[in-house]
Formats: sequence, structure tokens, C-alpha cells
Amino acid sequence: MEQYALEQLKTIAKVSTTCKRLELTRRERIERWAESLERSPKPFLRTLHETEYQPIADRIALRDDDTPISVAFADPILRAAGMENDSYGEAIRFFELSDGELHELVCFCHFGERVSAATVARRVRKMADPQPSGFFAQLRAFFG
Repeated sequence: MEQYALEQLKTIAKVSTTCKRLELTRRERIERWAESLERSPKPFLRTLHETEYQPIADRIALRDDDTPISVAFADPILRAAGMENDSYGEAIRFFELSDGELHELVCFCHFGERVSAATVARRVRKMADPQPSGFFAQLRAFFG
């Protein structure tokens, strides 16, 4: 996917900046991402290499075509809701994820070179509605 600055786009297309931003909750954005992954025409997506070892400035700018993040950015609803690009840093900002959470979704060290879009969709969906696990979490849920 090629990326252009707004000024570059204005030279080749009519660009309207008056469009009202679509308001989605964090949960709605994450659910939409999972749905986009489930509809992905590519059953396997690329991962990003060694995100945890990149200097923060490089990590935030990390991107590649055909990644779980680029699938989200290709979704017009998520773009209308304010997703600005398909970088690692933008995914953290837009989906309100921690660095560690996004790392678990897109990093090479968890999946290898490629990951099933369906696998990432399941993991993304769990982040939308995290359920506490473990013995003590179950006790707290049982006893309130």
C-alpha cells in the first residue's frame, strides 16, 4: 500500500477534509479489526520482525504491507474513525493497546514469518473483552 502526504494527494485528487470523524468506542474499533481480519482476502499475513528490540522511534514507525495492521488500515470504517496509517505506533494509539499487547499480535517471535489472519482475529477479539483467567480470578468472579 502506497502512502502519500495530504499535500501530495491534493495534486492528484480532490480531497475533502470536512468529513466528520466516525465515533467508535475502543471495543467497537477492536471488534471491527477482528471482523476485517476474518474477511481478509489473504489467509496468511506478514509479521513484523523483532518489535521488542527496535528503538522506540523505529518501533513506532514500523510497518509493512499485508500485516494485521495494514488489514485494519484498509478498512474504510476504521479510517473514518481516525486510523491515520498502518504503522505499529498508530495501531497502539488507535486501538489503545499497550506495546506488549500489540507485540503479541504482530511480532515474528510469536508466529514466524506469517500468521493466519483467523488466528490474529481470535486474539484481537479477546483483547476487546478480556476475561480474567486463573484460579484466583475465577474465585473473585464467583464471590464478587
